[in-house]
Amino acid sequence: MDLPSPTIEDIRAAAARIEGAVLRSPTLKSRTLSEITGAEVYLKFENLQFTAAYKERGALNKLLHLDADERRRGVIAASAGNHAQAVAYHAKRLGIPVTIVMPKPTPTVKVMQTEEHGARVILFGERFDDAYAHARELEAAEGLVFVHPFDDPHIIAGTGTIALEMIAAVPELDTLVVPIGGGGLISGVAIATKTLRPDIEVVGVEAELYPSMKNVIDGTETAIGGDTLAEGIAVKEPGELTRRIIRERVDRIDLVAERDIEHAVALLVAIEKTVVEGAGAAGLARILAEPERFRGRKVGTILCGGNIDTHLLANVLIRELVRCGRIARLRIAAQDRPGALAAITAKFFEVGVNIIETNHHRIFTRLPAKDTVIEVECEARDSESIDRLVAKLEEAGFHVTRASLD
Repeated sequence: MDLPSPTIEDIRAAAARIEGAVLRSPTLKSRTLSEITGAEVYLKFENLQFTAAYKERGALNKLLHLDADERRRGVIAASAGNHAQAVAYHAKRLGIPVTIVMPKPTPTVKVMQTEEHGARVILFGERFDDAYAHARELEAAEGLVFVHPFDDPHIIAGTGTIALEMIAAVPELDTLVVPIGGGGLISGVAIATKTLRPDIEVVGVEAELYPSMKNVIDGTETAIGGDTLAEGIAVKEPGELTRRIIRERVDRIDLVAERDIEHAVALLVAIEKTVVEGAGAAGLARILAEPERFRGRKVGTILCGGNIDTHLLANVLIRELVRCGRIARLRIAAQDRPGALAAITAKFFEVGVNIIETNHHRIFTRLPAKDTVIEVECEARDSESIDRLVAKLEEAGFHVTRASLD
């Protein structure tokens, strides 16, 4: 049986239902991002929710629809991320027993965070699909209520409250750019937006490696899979209800490349001083990738989650410094004799470039046996300083090559 689409009345009822228990997150204009893109860019800071993601809205709305018997029996969900924590947190608040099934490779920190919210965590299978299937088996075996991460009218109605808040905060918005995974977020946002303001363009964004909803809607057959920074929207099979809503109410779906997602995450730290996961930055990444498509418009996007591993975030920030030319790795060919390294480091001193790390390569090189490759990782105030350094080294007779991320 086809699930019914929620209405604007359902979304308004959800807003009243969850009020006070979920943060009415701020919608703020970013002056700097607006200058960069040529659009008026408004950010919805859903990464400020208690569990750092918008998922609380739908999860709580679903839980508040349970009757007394369903609350007593408890709920179950399959998730390795934000949905797990949202369900666990609000179920604990409401005194509802909760079970979360996660794939075995789920990072320990996510397992611990979910357990800290009072959930019974079961690790099963190697992939989300395995965990999902096992959760459905336990649902039947133990009489639990399954809380779907996106393909549920109550979940979708909860997410639609985001659009109510954005339109109330910035009535002049003319474009919304929304990440798509399973489709729950954009479905709720699109229903509310197209009902209240049908003139607003709603643009969905998927990671280039996971164009699952675009394949369904546009009839394409682009390959799906790979390691993406936006794992929160890395969904192979989108929802049935959500695809119907998206087909009716979303204007288009765009794809965004990995380097653009990394760039958006780094810019949000540097400019807005806010931490956003890859999926949460996908909308901004799309705006930054092709600013000419949004120039002159009043564009809103949702920073839908902030749960990113700190080590991964550090890598993203350093890679951004590499891309903008402030950190470089130079391979410098030199004669292997006393004074060669001193001559090289003198050039670094002359232009004010700091050496982070050096390595000599004498064996695994195509140079003559009397020569060596000195690999230097260095940091500068700007890319021009690195360019001047390379020029000075080459003037001094050294052959220099630069490592690249692309």
